[in-house]
Amino acid sequence: MSSPTPDNPRGSSRGKRAAERPTSRLRRGRKDDHRDAVVPTTEPAPVAAPAPSVEPSGPQLPPEGPRRTLLIIWFAVLAAGIAALAWSALSGALGGTSALVGSAPAWVDGVGAVAVVTSLSWLLATRTAGRALVSAGLALALGVASLLVGGRVLPTGAAVMTCVVGSVYAVMVTVPAITWWKAGREALVATAVAAVTAFAAVGFEPTVASERFDIVALLLALALAFTIVYRLGAGLHGLGRRGLIIVAIGLAVLFATLAYAELLRRYGAQSVVSSILDFADATSARFGAFPRPLVVLLGIPALVWGTHVRARRRQGWWVCAFGVAATVPLASGLVAPDSSYAEAGLRAAYSVVLGLVIGYLVIRADLALTGPKGRGGRRAEEAGPHRPEPSRFAEL
Repeated sequence: MSSPTPDNPRGSSRGKRAAERPTSRLRRGRKDDHRDAVVPTTEPAPVAAPAPSVEPSGPQLPPEGPRRTLLIIWFAVLAAGIAALAWSALSGALGGTSALVGSAPAWVDGVGAVAVVTSLSWLLATRTAGRALVSAGLALALGVASLLVGGRVLPTGAAVMTCVVGSVYAVMVTVPAITWWKAGREALVATAVAAVTAFAAVGFEPTVASERFDIVALLLALALAFTIVYRLGAGLHGLGRRGLIIVAIGLAVLFATLAYAELLRRYGAQSVVSSILDFADATSARFGAFPRPLVVLLGIPALVWGTHVRARRRQGWWVCAFGVAATVPLASGLVAPDSSYAEAGLRAAYSVVLGLVIGYLVIRADLALTGPKGRGGRRAEEAGPHRPEPSRFAEL
């Protein structure tokens, strides 16, 4: 077989892409004649009817928070319970002599307390993504049993449950606050919830020593609050070094205050104890009441600073957990048999005001150490984007 040469057309086209042969002139003429023979008729295209709007078939996102109807119902139950407790309190304070208030029946305060603790249990479970109906049902069952059976154990247990649920919900109902004024507003909201809880706890008429009642309610509320905050604050691994220091300082202040008060009451020198009691009595005689040290030094500052930190970092929930050190004493302020409404109100007011001042100083120190420098930098940070959280009554 001869090797290809440049003169051989086969040899020169080997390895190359063969070009398509052009169509013959005769075929091109036939195609052109056929195209000319077929003349398409141009008719106006029919106008298409507008397509109906189709709803998206995918899953819809649930609305933020419970339905408005449920909130209205439970807030109506809460308002009815507050009205019953207010009627009983006014009737007891006036002695049933006022024609406007009248004499309240003996069962009104118990029914009001059951309504309040049931609604607070539902709100707390809804806020913390729990089983709301189960929580409300258990609270209702315990409250009704304490009213029907009576005695000392069931009413006291119902009062402790009321203080724990109301105190923890008072902390959970707060929202992040970027400024001190808004943080103070959240502390006042928690104080208002604790005040309602205080009237509900008295409605069960517990018979127990006030010191033991406060300690048991505080420990249970701390355990419940830290259990909830463990999920909200991204667990212990999300604390960081700064968060661990904050939690350690809070626990140290809490247990040091409780242990010092207990040791001073039992084993302290008589002169020291008498001087402290004389100072508290003199302050109460001059101003009407003496503030609670635990509320002033730990509870209210933790609420103020914690809501301020939550606007930037979710670890602020660990600081807010110590807010039960304020809400529990405020919720149990009426349990003591020798405490009047006026004295308890003044004690709470003094504690909140002094705690707000300390919270302001803590926020200023935190911004001076970790925040932007200068007033312009702080204003820019306040106007910038912040950590979002659900609304006040939505699920966290």
